[in-house]
Amino acid sequence: MIIFNSNCFISFLLLSLLGSLTPLTSATPKYNDIYCPKNASYQSNTTTFQTNLNVLFASLTSNATQGVVSYTTTMGFGSTNAVNGLFLCRADLFSATSNDCVATAVTEIRRRCPNQTESIIWYDECMVRYTDRYFSPTSVVPRANLWDDKNISTSDWGSFNQTLSSLLSGLATKAAGSQSASKFAIGEMNFTATSRVYGLAQCASGMTNAQCEACLVNASITLGTCCQGKQGARALLAWCDIRYDLYQFYNTSIASSPVPSPPPPPSEKKKSGSQRTIIIVVVAVAATILVFSGGYFLVRRSRRNYKTLLKENFGDDSATLESLQFSLATIEVATKKFSYENKIGRGGFGEVYKGILLDGRHIAVKKLSHTSRQGVLEFKNEILLIAKLQHRNLVTLIGFCLENQEKILIYEYVPNRSLDYFLFDSHKTRLLSWIERYKIIQGIAQGILYLHDHSRLKVIHRDLKSSNVLLDNNMNPKISDFGIARIIALEQDQGSTNRIVGTYGYMSPEYAMHGQFSEKSDVYSYGVIVLEIISSKKNSCSLLSDDVDDLLSDAWRYWRDETPLKILDQNIEESSNHNEVLKCIQIGLLCVQDKHNDRPTMAEVISYLSNPSVDLPYPGEPTNTVHKKILKKMVAGEFSTSSTFINEISSSIEQSSTPSLHS
Repeated sequence: MIIFNSNCFISFLLLSLLGSLTPLTSATPKYNDIYCPKNASYQSNTTTFQTNLNVLFASLTSNATQGVVSYTTTMGFGSTNAVNGLFLCRADLFSATSNDCVATAVTEIRRRCPNQTESIIWYDECMVRYTDRYFSPTSVVPRANLWDDKNISTSDWGSFNQTLSSLLSGLATKAAGSQSASKFAIGEMNFTATSRVYGLAQCASGMTNAQCEACLVNASITLGTCCQGKQGARALLAWCDIRYDLYQFYNTSIASSPVPSPPPPPSEKKKSGSQRTIIIVVVAVAATILVFSGGYFLVRRSRRNYKTLLKENFGDDSATLESLQFSLATIEVATKKFSYENKIGRGGFGEVYKGILLDGRHIAVKKLSHTSRQGVLEFKNEILLIAKLQHRNLVTLIGFCLENQEKILIYEYVPNRSLDYFLFDSHKTRLLSWIERYKIIQGIAQGILYLHDHSRLKVIHRDLKSSNVLLDNNMNPKISDFGIARIIALEQDQGSTNRIVGTYGYMSPEYAMHGQFSEKSDVYSYGVIVLEIISSKKNSCSLLSDDVDDLLSDAWRYWRDETPLKILDQNIEESSNHNEVLKCIQIGLLCVQDKHNDRPTMAEVISYLSNPSVDLPYPGEPTNTVHKKILKKMVAGEFSTSSTFINEISSSIEQSSTPSLHS
């Protein structure tokens, strides 16, 4: 018979509650391999990159103590010295073991790979990596393959290989379909009457189901080339790993997460102790009820305040937006009170932080500064607009916070920054293959077409540019920043405004000079982005110079001289599909025609991109020299859109070659 002493029992309960605060000792992590490319290094005096890397390591180590199996983050987001990193721990291990592994991995990766811009270190218990570029989730490079020295008996080869293939394939599907933040699966199968093979598969958090499964399938394929007939082997990649062996190398009790058994009832001989325990529990429950009662009324009052704020700011739309409102406290918890280690970007509007909600969702938090150029109107506009739009090529708005004078937008976390980050950096542009660029060109077109034709609203973005195209972890484009977008009637072709906002180099002439915007304004911006993607050059020139040559002029000159491929980024000249490149150059030039009626619709652009045999119109010269000079002076503040000079010079241009929207 088991006898409980009440004091001991209470002490046991307290120790159990506090146990999570006390790290458990664990064995030294077992080192497997390291990826440390010698051609990817930085100078030791590059203090900004080193600082970002140090903060990244601190963030990884800190988050490993929070009990999460996998965590990814970026430091210096949007800068040339940005670095992203990740840890992935085995989901079948105690958290103390995972903590020790991540701490050891961070120490060892710094020691073994000093001054490297990217590295990966693999242990039995975890993996830690970082890079200043992009690791494709489905790539098998970089990787490490490990195997046993012992071989399967030749008489069992056939049944073993067939069983192993089924096991690994099933694990890849099971892990990819896992609903938990950790995409993890274990399993076993017999290949003879007395022999079994055991397997484990796992992906990093943040991957889609398709990416996870593709990563694990590709990892399994590498085992076929390195480890045929081996009793045990594994493939360790940047985003996933898969392993098999003839013994159960994983912990089934933690992996299956059993429900703890309740403690046995106290002995009859200790009734008085039990009664004291009951009294303590009753008092604790009563106190808890009081706390929750107080909290309930605070929450009720807080919700009334939220509703009042919503009604004041959004009027009749407040009811539909109530579910999107987050409290400031929730956002502070997700971002660790907007800590430096969670900051991933900065702009004229304010700062962007990465965060993790309590449900495990990774978010990007755009915290507008009190002096932000994005004012209250743009803030409201973005919430009202993007909340009603859903498309795979548009960034998703998760919610917002309007509390204590703070204006905060909460988006899905898109890990690979923006398109301009890759295009206009001499090193990172090499990471974008033509296949990825062509996919981005198509994806942006699909997103714009949705805004113009397929959503419940007809939306003109008005500020399409490379920096407003975000890239997810599979390099799919997502259009962002709808602060100045405008909704027009479905049957309406155009609108006008006296408030010209946008970015020089991407604004169509009729919008910049007359405030007239339409679908063709976005088409013009899209054409500029297409030519930037092809050339890796920004469409800009100095506002202080009289030189009006820019990317559009260069593209036209090469096209006119029948040497259009001169505009192509030399980094992809050998590997690109020149027929696709030529078609995209022609599409880009058609989109930036001076006359808006000469530009294609986005539906026509999609048709051009998807039909390899379609005949495209021949483009004329894009925005003429006089227009460019006027636009430059307007942006520099020398003219206003309503000045007599602009009207007169515009009239002369329109009479000769460039009719306005009203012509």
